[in-house]
Amino acid sequence: MLQVKNLFAGYGDITILTDISFQIETGEIVTLLGSNGSGKTTLLKTICGLLRSQGGEVLFRGKRIDRSRPHDIVNMGIIMIPEGRHVFPMMSVRENIELGAFCKRARTKRAANFKHVMELFPDLEPKLEDKAGSLSGGQQQMLAIARGLMSDPELLILDEPSLGLAPRIVSHIFQIVELINRERGLPILLTEQNVYKSLKLCHIACVLEKGRIGLSGKGQDLLHNQDVKRAYLGQ
Repeated sequence: MLQVKNLFAGYGDITILTDISFQIETGEIVTLLGSNGSGKTTLLKTICGLLRSQGGEVLFRGKRIDRSRPHDIVNMGIIMIPEGRHVFPMMSVRENIELGAFCKRARTKRAANFKHVMELFPDLEPKLEDKAGSLSGGQQQMLAIARGLMSDPELLILDEPSLGLAPRIVSHIFQIVELINRERGLPILLTEQNVYKSLKLCHIACVLEKGRIGLSGKGQDLLHNQDVKRAYLGQ
């Protein structure tokens, strides 16, 4: 479904990503691991067209997209939920959710998708007319995911969804991500600071080290990899 081939990317004359290659198949969860500054967010921005690549290719369903505009990539079905949630705090929860259906591909499915996200996130239903800024951090993350699902994604990208959340909320978010993947077969690209939970959840994991993929494999295999244990799990 998504193929990243020999990708180079960065900012101005500074190259952050060097010769990155990986792919995501239909129904897979792929996790990108790496310390701060390893290039995870740069990679996501390049896939979504927010950053122009310096070399290599990004293909979605066989079509090259690394020269496409961000809104065209959204209309292809690639939806990113950025780190930090970025809800519109002075708008209502309902308005935030409905904004996700603004793109052309999602407008005819607005009602069905709204019903679906209410089933996934019942805690948001009594808050629909409240200002989004009044929600807790966990509720705002649920809102951000709900808004993304309203866009009817074919590939969902989540950038650090557990950042700053309490452990109980983190577990709930991961359960929702797993449910979305299992029930809809929706492929998911995930960057995550909670290495243990993300490796248990994913099918494939790639470890970014200074802008390169230093290690990749099945999530369960990397969970028991001694280098990964030492670097990320403190074992």
